[in-house]
Amino acid sequence: MSSVRVLVGTKKGAFVLTSDGKREKWDISGPFFAGWELYHLKGSPADPNRIYASQTSGWFGQIIQRSSDGGKTWEVPGGAPPPGPGGMPTGQSNKFVYDASPETGKPLTTHQFYDGTQKPWLFKRVWHLEPSLTDPDTVYAGVEDAALFRSTDAGVTWHELAGLRGHGTGPGWQPGAGGMCLHTIILDPSDPKRIYIAISAAGAFRTDDGGKTWKPINRGLKSKYLPDPNVEVGFCVHRLALHPSRPKTLFMQLHWNVNRTDDAGDSWRLVSGNLPTDFGFSIEVHSHEPETVYVFPIKSDAEHFVPDGKLRVFRSRKGGNEWEALSKGLPQSNCYLNILRDATAVDSLDKCGVYFGTSGGQVYVSPDAGDNWTAIVRDLPPVLSVEVQTLP
Repeated sequence: MSSVRVLVGTKKGAFVLTSDGKREKWDISGPFFAGWELYHLKGSPADPNRIYASQTSGWFGQIIQRSSDGGKTWEVPGGAPPPGPGGMPTGQSNKFVYDASPETGKPLTTHQFYDGTQKPWLFKRVWHLEPSLTDPDTVYAGVEDAALFRSTDAGVTWHELAGLRGHGTGPGWQPGAGGMCLHTIILDPSDPKRIYIAISAAGAFRTDDGGKTWKPINRGLKSKYLPDPNVEVGFCVHRLALHPSRPKTLFMQLHWNVNRTDDAGDSWRLVSGNLPTDFGFSIEVHSHEPETVYVFPIKSDAEHFVPDGKLRVFRSRKGGNEWEALSKGLPQSNCYLNILRDATAVDSLDKCGVYFGTSGGQVYVSPDAGDNWTAIVRDLPPVLSVEVQTLP
């Protein structure tokens, strides 16, 4: 029987949750890197034992961790950084190299904002890690300020795919409320040269040549903050998702509203339908049903908690527009939790499991595609990310 490994990043460490295919009884390991923010952990599709983790601290800097035994032990690729005050590791341990822009031939060290001001381009943290679909030693990193990096030596050195920041729309990029972060990376399983990314608050972009050149893919999106219907960038995209069998069909949770494209992002249409609110951070697609989509509505951009004090997931079996509330096993009164963009996931078992973590430290699972929910664990620090590995 297959099993699952759930990788949970929190405000104060990482946790590894494991279960068999029934997903009823769970073993919980951790905390790993206790006291540190773990923005994202993700396992390699090419090697079930390889996991990458983004460990960060406002005091001690950014570190990439790597496990080669399924999360039992960890190491810093290339060696640990020198200790700082109190013996804690400090500084950026891994080598992130800002490579020269294909257009200018020089590294981009500053950002010119839309109002003409120049500011240094800062490396604050790694928001998202995306391992290669075929090579366990290749992994992509989305960082703040928004840039895309790739490592081909298992995380020791990282080189920027500088064509993204060198794109002509760069002066129109602005930070969202959480910073100017590249938070979503999707690798096309049918085309190794195609990558989708999303930046808050710039929008979605696509490369068809392995990262040399990029194009914004935001046509058809609507935002009350952007009155110009023809604007290329400036959209606060919160998350993208696709099903591997239909890599040109993507679903998007925008700052406000849910959208769909069937042409790899060349055009989008609204599919929010009958949602109680179309604000949210995350979106997922069922692992076996490409028209079954899940969203996790939040009341508003000012009030980051679930509507009406009820914790509900909404599912559409028709690719959007028609949504049903899923609440069996979830609290339906006096609940004021948030669910962040990387804090949801699905597994690929025969009965698709759906997972999400909350700002209250709960991690929930539905082993039957959303019909019934149970809490795997309730008292973790606030959950920043949830990823699932389906194991043989």
